[in-house]
Amino acid sequence: MTGRRKGEWIELALPGDTCAWEEVNAVLPVPLKLWRKLEREGGIRRQGKKALLRVFPDEPSPVLGEWTDLQVLFEDDYLLVVNKPAGMAVHPSEPGQRGTLANAVAGYYESTGQSCGVRHIHRLDQDTSGAVLYAKYELPHLLLDEAMREKAIGRIYAAVCGGLPAPPFGTISAPIGKDRHHRARRRVSPGGDAAVTHYRTVESFRDAALLELRLETGRTHQIRVHMSHIGHPLLGDELYGGRMNAFGRQALHGAHLLFRHPVTGEELAVDAPYPDDFRELLAALNA
Repeated sequence: MTGRRKGEWIELALPGDTCAWEEVNAVLPVPLKLWRKLEREGGIRRQGKKALLRVFPDEPSPVLGEWTDLQVLFEDDYLLVVNKPAGMAVHPSEPGQRGTLANAVAGYYESTGQSCGVRHIHRLDQDTSGAVLYAKYELPHLLLDEAMREKAIGRIYAAVCGGLPAPPFGTISAPIGKDRHHRARRRVSPGGDAAVTHYRTVESFRDAALLELRLETGRTHQIRVHMSHIGHPLLGDELYGGRMNAFGRQALHGAHLLFRHPVTGEELAVDAPYPDDFRELLAALNA
């Protein structure tokens, strides 16, 4: 870990004789925007050859906390990764909404005595299960947002599609835009936003395939749109033409997150186990 936490503060050994941003940034990656905010708010102190930065401030939760049996996949002072169940929205779509993953995370923070914000770094569709990454404080939030912009956070999904893709691996590069005829749908459109999905077949069944997919971009419904576009919609994905007799939701799971820890620099690989319904689907296809 970089530095030592002392309540709301982190203590850093300074490499030089000043407490300038350049020297501190050599020890702890603090975006200049946050550094200036800390300066304004008295969040920087010097004690001899050490600096104290208030990077763990107590913060009120922006959403109501609710107790849920939340599966935590990774946690430290800066980050939280949880395994989202299918059927749960990542965040409220209107004030006061309950039953979202944000409410569950807020409840988890409360139950473990943590006063930090609920900051999701990426999202999953309501009926998609899998790993969701959160930043607890502004420092990791800013750094992870930059990593997302630089495409430095690898998101790998497992999906079951109808039919057997040919070739069994490849890249789908097709822009995605809104469907003028259906408010909830997206479609491949020449005027849409660039979208790139890499896929490979992990296991083939009689009339379906288990795929591993990696995103280069993060468009709404990207995997679902791209797989439907090449003629292999996900099982259970009624919105994009998937067979409904095999599964009650789109057969899509955020299985792995690969990224460098924004503060410590550690390379992290966080795996989200398949939920029961996904495992049961694979067992039925194997049978």
